[in-house]
This record gives sequence, structure tokens and C-alpha cells, in this order.
Amino acid sequence: MILPFTSLACPLDGAPLRSQGAAWRCANAHSFDIAAQGYANLLPVQQKRSRDPGDSKEMVAARRRFLNAGHYQPIAAAAARAVLADLPAGRTACCLDAGCGEGYYLRQLAAAVPEAQRVALLGLDISKWAVLAAAKQDKQPTWLVGTNARLPVQAGTLDRVLCMFGFPVYAEFARVLKAGGELLQVDAGPDHLRELREIIYPTLKPERPADSSPPPGFAELANESLRFTLELNGAEQIADLLAMTPHLYRASAEGRARAAALTALSLTVDVRLTRYARAA
Repeated sequence: MILPFTSLACPLDGAPLRSQGAAWRCANAHSFDIAAQGYANLLPVQQKRSRDPGDSKEMVAARRRFLNAGHYQPIAAAAARAVLADLPAGRTACCLDAGCGEGYYLRQLAAAVPEAQRVALLGLDISKWAVLAAAKQDKQPTWLVGTNARLPVQAGTLDRVLCMFGFPVYAEFARVLKAGGELLQVDAGPDHLRELREIIYPTLKPERPADSSPPPGFAELANESLRFTLELNGAEQIADLLAMTPHLYRASAEGRARAAALTALSLTVDVRLTRYARAA
């Protein structure tokens, strides 16, 4: 059973937020409207580094098409299994997708929740376009525009934090997790999309050695690698993949042109899934 997440905190003063009609309000009279699509914007202007931070409307649309086609479904399934493993029974478990994008991975997690398990889901992203797309596709989770640097979540209220190819802020993740709560971090492995990178870059930079030490405030529980081959057919699918990665902006115009000329591409998907427990 999927439930709304209610342990929100005011992004201005950290006070608990309460749902009142079509708004979230704190005791200090700060109010944040809930949009007609069902999400709230808890990213005050003073916490923005640009006028329109995060993924653009076009990048979000490309990611939605690519992910909804099922290309990364094995990643979503592995992440859901890891998040749901050992969840506390007999009470509602709370999970945040920190950097949820257009919501694909949180929707897949919601679909995998057993009927007897109660889970409150929260998706947060700094891109208003991503959160708008997420809210339009699924009304079950609570969706917020916000930043990982200052999560609008009350301390010690989460059982799980999910960070998919995102920007982890470990101090904030540790603050909002309960004692014994877990962080699942999913990152690109050394061979991830290597074939595409070999096409768009003149040479590939040597991979940096992975840091094996857990982040401050956490202890590593388990890690696994997931690899599979992805076959893309058609220039549109290849363009969507490039548009949803940082490589779109890192590649030269010549590199992007080489990718745009492709009509088929066989790719290696290589990701690392690491489970961390919040230290007592």
C-alpha cells in the first residue's frame, strides 16, 4: 500500500509543515501552495543557483521517453529489491528518492511494494520540469521541487533514501534517516555506456579508482554490479539517451554530430548499487 509522505519541514526555518487545504504551512506562517498537478515547490529563490535549475523541459521529455520504453528496467528492478529488503514490518516505512527526475524509479518501486507493506513515498528533484512530469504520471507518491543540499524533510523520519545517478549530500541523508535507516546509491560503473563515449569523445579519460571507504555517517552493508547489453534502434532512441546524460554538454559539436548520424547502437550498461546503513 502506497501512502503520502507527511513529515515535511519548512525550507526556510526547518519547522514541521502541515497540510492545510491546497498548501503546506508551518507554525511561522510560511506557506507553500500545492499545484493543481499535485506537487509542491519547496525550493525558495534564495536556495537557487540559477533561475531554472536542474534538467530542462527537453531533457526531462527525453528521459521520460527513454525510461518508459523500459531500457533501464533491470536497474529499476534491482533498486526496488534493495530498497524493499529488510523493511520494518508492522508500520509504515518512509522512502525518499533524492533526485527523482521524472519519477520512473519511484514508480517502479511503488509497483514492487507488497500488498501487505505500507510505504510512504517522497520524490524530490531540483528541476520543476522533472517534478511536474512525475506528478502527472503518478499521483500516489508525494512530489516536491527541492534540493538535496537542504532537504525539506524532518530529521530522523526516513527508513530509506534512494539516490539514482544523482548528487548525494551525505550529511543531509544522515540527518533525515532514522537510526539504522539505509541509503541506496546507484552510480555508473567504469564501462557504463562506453560505446557511446568512444564515439563522442576523441579519447576516454582513465577511470578514477573507486573510493572503497563509506561516506561519513554511514557503514557499507552490501554492494553489487549490474551489467547488461542494451540495443538501441533508431536515431531517436540514441538522441534521447544522449540528451538525458551529462555527455550532451561535455561532448564537442563534432562528437554530438557523430552520435546524431547513428541509426543503431549496441551499448554496455554497467552500474554499481551500494547499500549503506546510517551509523548510530
